[in-house]
Amino acid sequence: MRELLEPYRAGRLELANRLAMAPMTRGRADDVTGVPSPHAATYYRQRAGAGLLITEGVYVNALAKGGPGIPGLVTDAQTRGWREVTEAVHAEGGTVFAQLWHVGRMTHPSTLPDGELPVAPSAVAVEGEQIFTRDGLLDHVTPRELTMSEIAATVRDFASAARRAIDAGFDGVEIHGANGYLIQQFIGDNTNLRTDEYGGSVTGRLRFAREVVEAVVAEVGADRVGLRISPDNPVNQLAETDAPTTYRALVEALDPLGLAYLHVLENGAYGAIADLRPRWSGTLIANTNAPEPSSPEAGARLIRDGHADVVALGRLFMTNPDLPARLANGTPLAGPPTENVYGGGAEGYIDYPTATDAPGTPKSPAAAA
Repeated sequence: MRELLEPYRAGRLELANRLAMAPMTRGRADDVTGVPSPHAATYYRQRAGAGLLITEGVYVNALAKGGPGIPGLVTDAQTRGWREVTEAVHAEGGTVFAQLWHVGRMTHPSTLPDGELPVAPSAVAVEGEQIFTRDGLLDHVTPRELTMSEIAATVRDFASAARRAIDAGFDGVEIHGANGYLIQQFIGDNTNLRTDEYGGSVTGRLRFAREVVEAVVAEVGADRVGLRISPDNPVNQLAETDAPTTYRALVEALDPLGLAYLHVLENGAYGAIADLRPRWSGTLIANTNAPEPSSPEAGARLIRDGHADVVALGRLFMTNPDLPARLANGTPLAGPPTENVYGGGAEGYIDYPTATDAPGTPKSPAAAA
């Protein structure tokens, strides 16, 4: 797996290795203020050996929040909280991007201010499933269709959050265009029933994604901006009838911008990584979740075969904070977490030991900090 441990240089990216920590929701921010957890700086610092850290999804406006404990990049207090994180990562020589997130219909009035309805491209509800809230699991509600002026304001909110991220010391931002959230809801055939310029055709359904990327690029520079996509990903009841045509068109539109990277999560029948790699001239980060989650072995093959420049791994970074060092030394890896993934405090967050700690004994929160 030496391929994963080689340095990577491209544009502004100067990575110590080709491993990225994938964005992972942890649900530990203050649920009222949206300020990151007091333990967040320790959590990310412990994992700064990754070539690139990508944070959990961070909401870009009040209606973008997906559930309890999700952090934001909307207020001064949130920006200050994230600065503590970036300073801790940089002190370890790490590189960290903030993931900018709007969940669209994948939230609930109990999560949003004043019990507002979720917003989406069209008033199409998730059927037969429930969503986690501070009040437990609740049925999804039918979202409200965004107006044209609200779409424009949301595009501006992505750009504003990107500016706050840079002000907080992040090396860049990743726009979350995957996993059935707002940007992909605009792309999906079954979630976007609009007949105006934001729907009705592949070009229309891609318009919101393009406008968000272009606005963020204009705000902070293309070399500080990545985009995550998950073509043909059925999660959160999203359907894309012709994913290859759709995402080839998106890549063709965005490639000339010179983004820092394209992050492709493959989680469907469409072999998106292999298909889009030759169509994308910049850095490609690969993350696979089908037929099974990414592994170091699979990641090394992707790099060796020329399909990826960097590989993103998720849950292994939770339980192996020193994952690159373990791979370099041939140290056995801890398995993915089975509890304390979402919400809570230090336990299951900053108390996983490194290989040099006493084997099998989690750190105490005090020692971890």
